[in-house]
Amino acid sequence: MQFTETKLKGAFIVDVEVRGDNRGGFARAFCAQEFEAHGLKPMVAQSNLSFNYKAGTLRGMHYQVPPACETKFIRCIKGAIYDVIVDLRPDSPTYQQHIGVELSAENRRSLYIPELFGHGYQALTDGAEVIYQVGEFYTPGCERGFRYDDPAFGIAWPLPVTEISEKDLSWSPFEAIALV
Repeated sequence: MQFTETKLKGAFIVDVEVRGDNRGGFARAFCAQEFEAHGLKPMVAQSNLSFNYKAGTLRGMHYQVPPACETKFIRCIKGAIYDVIVDLRPDSPTYQQHIGVELSAENRRSLYIPELFGHGYQALTDGAEVIYQVGEFYTPGCERGFRYDDPAFGIAWPLPVTEISEKDLSWSPFEAIALV
């Protein structure tokens, strides 16, 4: 596995190293020892799968606060998505900055997301499927979010939003949300 730290400290793009032969290929998709060697938390409390009928579908922006902060490890296994993370750690030099990364079945790229990062993604293809490992159990009382179009962040989504949940549309602006 190849770990590339993004401009947001602690957030990594993870590329697989495929070993191929006449049968196809093999690659390690997760290794607790390699995560620990890069200072990442390898804990997996849940593994989730989401699928999206239409390109333009948007899910996010979500995070959990203490005592149930989540790490996430995201991979697109069918189609393609544009994954966005926002640094919400108040003491971080990149506080409120974001990055976007295309994850696809073709590029086999993953994204490791530290605790206290907002997260969301947009399906770039019809039928996009995403699997993600989460380092904490879903805890509704600790769940938070903000709107995908919050002007505090200025996220430029690649496609018009065609589908989004009522819940994700109802999030308050970030400035009105408590982090703890």
